[in-house]
Amino acid sequence: MLIRRLTYALLLARAVAAPTTDKTSDSLTELENLIEQARSTQEDILDDRTSAAEKRRQTCTHDNLTVRRPWGSLSKKERKAYTDAVLCLQSLPAKTPASVAPGAKSRYDDFVATHIIQTSNIHYTGTFLAWHRWFVYNYEQALKNECGYTGSQPYWNWALYANDPASSPIFDGSAYSMSGNGAPIANKGPITLLLGDFAPVYLPAGTGGGCVTSGPFKNMQVNLGPVSLPLNNGSVLTGTGLEYNPRCLKRDISAGVNSAYANATSIINLILKNNNIGDFQMVMQGVPGSGSIGVHGGGHYTVGGDPADDVFVSPGEPVFYLHHGMIDLVWWTWQALDYKNRRDAISGTGTFLNTPPSPDTTLDDIVDLGYAGGGPITMRELMSIHDGPFCYTYTL
Repeated sequence: MLIRRLTYALLLARAVAAPTTDKTSDSLTELENLIEQARSTQEDILDDRTSAAEKRRQTCTHDNLTVRRPWGSLSKKERKAYTDAVLCLQSLPAKTPASVAPGAKSRYDDFVATHIIQTSNIHYTGTFLAWHRWFVYNYEQALKNECGYTGSQPYWNWALYANDPASSPIFDGSAYSMSGNGAPIANKGPITLLLGDFAPVYLPAGTGGGCVTSGPFKNMQVNLGPVSLPLNNGSVLTGTGLEYNPRCLKRDISAGVNSAYANATSIINLILKNNNIGDFQMVMQGVPGSGSIGVHGGGHYTVGGDPADDVFVSPGEPVFYLHHGMIDLVWWTWQALDYKNRRDAISGTGTFLNTPPSPDTTLDDIVDLGYAGGGPITMRELMSIHDGPFCYTYTL
């Protein structure tokens, strides 16, 4: 039974609170200070590198560092350039063969199909953080190289709008947003999350639930999924995920989820109260049996709807990449607090909660994104945002 294989997770659960109370103003300031501290650490590393770049053969310096910024700090022109590039990617033909994913119709779908196929090996595993770092980076490169995007991948700082995400610049439904909420559906029950023998988690319904009706993605077609989509009536809509299933993009934006699980205090606690990577990534994803969905689940279920609520198909929601930009920023901030010891820290096996049992992940293990692109690469090369293929930073 799954529960017997996860005693370590249950031991950790007793230290985790299921929603976290937030003192918004003070907590935001503390979070900003942590992010700035991480930025300062990176500057020190690159200062040293710049003075000896030729000798050490490093390719990432201050001069070629890409800066990722939160959505709200982008100009309207920059936001539109990003959403135009996403729409472009959705218009390009897929590279995934029909024999692999018959429902993949666009380059955008290549990323969704890859995530569907690999989900059980990239969540609650040793590769979770590094795999998604590589995934978001290659999505960013596709926007640039295939759709002419000249900016960087923006991120969604969940803490800034935790009490009212629907009114944020990300979800306000304007032409310069990532589109708005879904059409309201009345009298919805909570979303019920099930995981093996663990007690279910009940999440408050949002204020939408139907098709997105405003903003750049109001006419977007979702092609893949579902695989495991929890519904408001307590049931789960299932499928292979890879067949062609055209439908609208749905959202059910929930301030209740955002303010409970992805607020500034929950981010700070995650960064400061977990001193090893095993605890850090487990708490980030939500310790099974603790009642918490972590900041990772907090972001996904704040958006809600279809496909955001389906862990397999969630990249079919365009905000996925802004959300995982923030996941990467939180990981990097944690790494930077003790860079020497945390840079290459990994923990976990190659299967979801080690079910079925599998070997421990190592730095020599290969990450391959299939037809999404990027090529095979070792975990070792994915551990720093200014080494290997990466050369980027985050700013507030």
